[in-house]
Amino acid sequence: MGKPTGFLEYSRMENMPDDPAERAASFQEFHRMLPDARRREQGARCMNCGVPFCQSSYGCPLHNLIPEWNDEIFSGNWSHALSRLMKTNRFPEFTGRVCPALCENACICGMEDIHAAVTVRENELAIAEYAWAHGLIRPEIPAVRTEKKVAVIGSGPAGLSVADRLNRRGHSVTVYERDELPGGLLMFGIPEMKLEKAVVQRRIEKMQEEGIVFQCGIEAGKDIQVSRLLKEYDALVLACGARQARSVPAVDPSVPGVSFAVDYLSESTRALLEKRESRISASGLDVLVVGNGDTATDCVATALRQGAKSVHQLVRKPKAIPDRTWPYRPSGERTSYGQEEAIALLGEDPRLYEATVQKLITDENSKLREVQIRQGKEERVLPAGMILLASGFSGVEKATVDAFRLKTDEKGRIGGEDFTTEHPKIFACGDARRGPSLVVWAIADGRECARTVDRFLEGYTNL
Repeated sequence: MGKPTGFLEYSRMENMPDDPAERAASFQEFHRMLPDARRREQGARCMNCGVPFCQSSYGCPLHNLIPEWNDEIFSGNWSHALSRLMKTNRFPEFTGRVCPALCENACICGMEDIHAAVTVRENELAIAEYAWAHGLIRPEIPAVRTEKKVAVIGSGPAGLSVADRLNRRGHSVTVYERDELPGGLLMFGIPEMKLEKAVVQRRIEKMQEEGIVFQCGIEAGKDIQVSRLLKEYDALVLACGARQARSVPAVDPSVPGVSFAVDYLSESTRALLEKRESRISASGLDVLVVGNGDTATDCVATALRQGAKSVHQLVRKPKAIPDRTWPYRPSGERTSYGQEEAIALLGEDPRLYEATVQKLITDENSKLREVQIRQGKEERVLPAGMILLASGFSGVEKATVDAFRLKTDEKGRIGGEDFTTEHPKIFACGDARRGPSLVVWAIADGRECARTVDRFLEGYTNL
């Protein structure tokens, strides 16, 4: 520990966000990194507490060696900080941007005040971006190759994680992705302002240099038969996510103006990448977002950037009282970036609590015009030209399950605790196995799944 009194001398200082009203005019990332001297002070705030809960299962699913690389930041040893970080997390540029920072909720420095916790996530991002900028992250090509071939279905965070680890072990890995670009939800599920797609592409290019093959625009079970995959590969890993969108009572998704959040966000990203207008646009419309998670917030923020006339967000549950019991649990009631922007642009928090859709009201052309909602014990009508359904997901898509002839549990998940399925050559990880979860959990799941697959292929594992 380089600065025993650092947490007493320095206050928490975060990367500065741009003004909410100004940043909503573009899809660019909107946090400005701290200068090096200030970042080193933030590293010095790590207390070297007796039991670092930040790296426990509650604090970090990857068990990042947080106190160690915080100390290296304070000392200015960026290459050593990277070395400690990469031992557990191969994708810090992703988690440093989109992870909800469970580690900070478990930080002892923030025990009395969550706003005093160490800036773990931003410290992690600072290490990653310093490393990329100074050429410290380089292709790591395996010195020896095994004769084993693995196919990974899906290129989201879990798929990238399992592919990376199996490739480093020396197995030949091919990743199949049905979208036109690799990255899964990192590419098409998380908006540009939270995770710029150049960051994802940068990592993909490095993995390709390391020998991983990406086959895009190919849906396993449709464009390539499962029987062929089982014949050509020694193991298959399903990291296809839990993409079966959950429907909402009283909302017919076939009504013009109604879209699922995942379709809306992915189309928005495609339009940005292709430099064209989005085919599902909120421009000039009254928008109603149904849901209260991160995806709902992303829909609010995207609609504002597209020029929505108004935005309301329906939250089914009552407004919760924040739980001040340490370790803190993430709260869906926090005012996130999307709500901040709505307040700045439209003058009010878009969230309506204890609110559900009762009826859609259409015009003579069956186009959405208004929505009747119930809020508490009262009913009211809201103008709505667009409804975005962000009520979560109910498991692996049926077409995937049927193609691979696998069983699901009551929540639509495949695979067991040990990542195996009923077919000896097929394994599962990430949201497909866990259900909808966080990027950091998907990465951790992929790492552990790689151990199981390696043991199956070689009879033992040294991962």
